[in-house]
Amino acid sequence: MTCCIWDIERYLSNYDGTSVTKYGFDMALSSRERIKKLIQGEDTDRPGFWLGDPHTDTWPLLLDYFKCESEEDLRLLLGDDVRWILGDIYKGPEGSRKFPPLEQDILLEDDKMKVIENYPWPDPNLVDYSKSLALLSEVGEFYRIGGMWNTFYHDVAGIFGLENYFMLMHLEPDLVKEATSRVADFYLTTNQYFFEAAGENLDAYFFGNDFGTQIDLMFSPEAFDEFLLPHLKKFTDQAHDFGLKVFFHSCGSIYRIIDRLIDIGIDCLHPLQARATNMDAPYLANHFKDKIIFMGGIDTQELLVHASPEEVALNVEHVYSVLGPQIIISPSHEAILPNVKPENIEAMATQTLSLKTLSTKG
Repeated sequence: MTCCIWDIERYLSNYDGTSVTKYGFDMALSSRERIKKLIQGEDTDRPGFWLGDPHTDTWPLLLDYFKCESEEDLRLLLGDDVRWILGDIYKGPEGSRKFPPLEQDILLEDDKMKVIENYPWPDPNLVDYSKSLALLSEVGEFYRIGGMWNTFYHDVAGIFGLENYFMLMHLEPDLVKEATSRVADFYLTTNQYFFEAAGENLDAYFFGNDFGTQIDLMFSPEAFDEFLLPHLKKFTDQAHDFGLKVFFHSCGSIYRIIDRLIDIGIDCLHPLQARATNMDAPYLANHFKDKIIFMGGIDTQELLVHASPEEVALNVEHVYSVLGPQIIISPSHEAILPNVKPENIEAMATQTLSLKTLSTKG
């Protein structure tokens, strides 16, 4: 999971997200209109598409292959409908992180709650939103996802250390809940400001926590319900109160908790790690189609790395036919690595743009 850095200096402010892509596909809707209709269950002119957020080492390879001068040029070329704009630059003490690890092993401390009380909790007032807000005001007619990149689960695990975190869930559950609440409150406070300032310029709150491995969850569904789900619901409710959709990211095999994400109102699930256990398109369609929007699904572990462009195109058509029409086609890992073939990125995008949209009316 990576963070998107989308610089104002690289943005082409004279493009409005409509008209014809350089591949020649005439689009009847703006990108923003298309994704909004897709989410609402209305018919669109074509499937949605998001390139993702390629790794910094991948961008030069893609720009060279596609003969583009900038990242935004490439997004325009490929018909990318989505722009991910982060909501935060934390300006704490020089060299600090929002949630640095504890200097001591908390398992060895007698008064563990005092350690949490004395932890250097970040100040929400030290978050600078100005660059993100400026971007949102100029982004054009693309669907805008963003807000604070809220990794509250990873943050708490990072404070304690991952092994200690899992042990403390059993040994000191109240301690874990206190630390998690403090981390969550930071994100609730900062999102409150960002959502108020962004207003109608933001379409969806996008945040993520990687709850899965290749084969299963990192924890039991019962632990998820006790320690994490209540906070996910607060984040989701907060965004909905501002009229935003909620896009949630989690890598890995998370099929055992998708029903819970649906129940708390999450609107869209990303990235659908296609080769993880029960995260393939048929399984997701059989259990969750028409209950949640999908974004992702095009395998980056094997398919986009090793397959031919023809095989990629066939897979795009298959994934859309199974999970569509309420899916935004995108790589199953947004941080496209340098081992992904540029010609397969091209095949993924052009096949998506050429597909005839499925009707929501069946």
